[in-house]
Amino acid sequence: MKEIKINKNDAEQRIDKFLMKTFKNLPPSLMYKAIRKKNIKLNSKRCKPDAKLCNGDILTIYIKDEFLGQKSSDEYNFLKAPTNIDIIYEDENILLVNKKPGLIVHPDETYHFDSLIARIQHYLYKKGEYNPQKENSFIPALANRIDRNTGGIVIAAKNAETLRILNQKIKNRELKKFYLCIAYSKFKKKDDTLTAYLEKNEKQNRVYIHNSQMENTKIIKTKYHVIAEKGNFSLLEVELLTGRTHQIRAHLAFLGHPLLGDSKYGKNSINKEKSYKWQALYSYKLKFEFSSPAGILSYLNRKEFTAPNVWFVDDFYKFK
Repeated sequence: MKEIKINKNDAEQRIDKFLMKTFKNLPPSLMYKAIRKKNIKLNSKRCKPDAKLCNGDILTIYIKDEFLGQKSSDEYNFLKAPTNIDIIYEDENILLVNKKPGLIVHPDETYHFDSLIARIQHYLYKKGEYNPQKENSFIPALANRIDRNTGGIVIAAKNAETLRILNQKIKNRELKKFYLCIAYSKFKKKDDTLTAYLEKNEKQNRVYIHNSQMENTKIIKTKYHVIAEKGNFSLLEVELLTGRTHQIRAHLAFLGHPLLGDSKYGKNSINKEKSYKWQALYSYKLKFEFSSPAGILSYLNRKEFTAPNVWFVDDFYKFK
């Protein structure tokens, strides 16, 4: 028998979702059977899989210990990552980090214990704000992500309530994200909002843009402003009105304005001119513009944060 006291970071979750996150070795079929057979009880009473947990609840589990194992050593792999992160803003709920190009945000198939989220978890562990042994199901997590070779602001949530609010605000487009980029050639319009349709190819890890809607496409909207022009290049501020994979890179390339340094959607002949290691794209500004209640994050409404010293801007103004 195992008894778990639900804490703030566990609350507001469905029982089945909580159990699957907490006990990695517990087969879903066994879990649902145990709930039906009253071998899993909430506050000593029968419960349903979709019942919501509350802070202070007691979950009693009558299942063999082999399925309720202790936390594995893998859950401490974040301690192998460095703790050096460039913090733009931090409070008790969120952390805004200026990610440098070349660093992955989450582990992938080539993961060697260093990612942005691992660095953040290690940083919070050293501060005493995160300890896996004191958490049942919550792990500090990122609310947004950017490509490995793109730099910029990434939002980390320190608690579950913050993560839920941020996820909803991002879904509702109540967070505005602005990018700086260097695109090839001059634009006919200095300001415009572009609409197209994006098709994602998972096997190729790339996307394709179409002028009209087709099967398996999603609408994209990209708003841009030309800040300056130098030679055959333009420095843009871009606002994502939709947030699709590789949206800025693929959309601008489709229109004949590939990003400088982009090896996937760009042109080698153009990239050779400057020999950039990364694509010239940076998520440099974040605005919180809440139009609905934001709970514990209401204090962030109308606040704006900017990443300093975007690596390619000074270089752009030296172009001839």
